[in-house]
Amino acid sequence: MPDETPDGFARADFTPGFLDHGGPYFLMPARGAPQTIGLRIMPHHINYQDTAHGGVISTFADVALSHAVYDAERPRLAPSTVTLNVNYLAAAKLGDWLEARVQIDRLGGRTGYTSGRIVCGEELIATMSGVFAFRRV
Repeated sequence: MPDETPDGFARADFTPGFLDHGGPYFLMPARGAPQTIGLRIMPHHINYQDTAHGGVISTFADVALSHAVYDAERPRLAPSTVTLNVNYLAAAKLGDWLEARVQIDRLGGRTGYTSGRIVCGEELIATMSGVFAFRRV
């Protein structure tokens, strides 16, 4: 299983806790756009069919979409997931490098609307959308 991280990605410094169990996650900064989040499918992500568990993909979607809202402004926002929709289109296998590519569709006064896709190379693994509530300080 490959364990190298593609160029430009650095390990995410998310707060400890639940996200430590689903990752590790990696960030590629983008100027003027939400960051791309990466995830290598590892043995602890695999289900009984030897593919990434659907919960891993949905957690990855939530991490990527919410991070886009979190990183959209300074001071940073603290988003809470209101809705999350994930459409599973293909399976990810052990060793696959996944990238979540996100866009913010609308950032209102208290709510952010996001969408994106999870890919493995050129293969579309999932599409996703989410609504996030936040409060500005």
